[in-house]
Amino acid sequence: MSTYKKAIMRNKLFELYRPKQLQEFLEFNKENPQEDFVYVLQHPPRNINILTASDFGYLVICLPENSQMMFSPGPFIHKMRKNLRDFKETDYILCTGDPAIIGLSTAIVSDITQGKFNLLKWDRQETRYYPLSFNLYEKGE
Repeated sequence: MSTYKKAIMRNKLFELYRPKQLQEFLEFNKENPQEDFVYVLQHPPRNINILTASDFGYLVICLPENSQMMFSPGPFIHKMRKNLRDFKETDYILCTGDPAIIGLSTAIVSDITQGKFNLLKWDRQETRYYPLSFNLYEKGE
């Protein structure tokens, strides 16, 4: 049986770095706990269209386009823990932007979900996203 979800394009996105949209997201998430979300770690450049990722959940953009983790990661870790605190095992991470941000965010999500999380991987040849599911603590054979 396929693990793919039925494609439903969601037309709402949330930019968590904008205070009003952060509040809207928190209210929407509370009122719609069954909904899935795609956490876009960093706003993509304007020439990259990520809307097809909304087939997997509502888009939640965590950081503006040019964000970078600099010499003191403490405040950045705090910000990303806050942005990702509602991440569920059924949600997805869309890996965009600074590799340090991707690594840190994946570690934070793994803490929240006890090692179970999903990523969306872009396939250039097929021009679509494919879901990847991880369980870091699953016993392998």
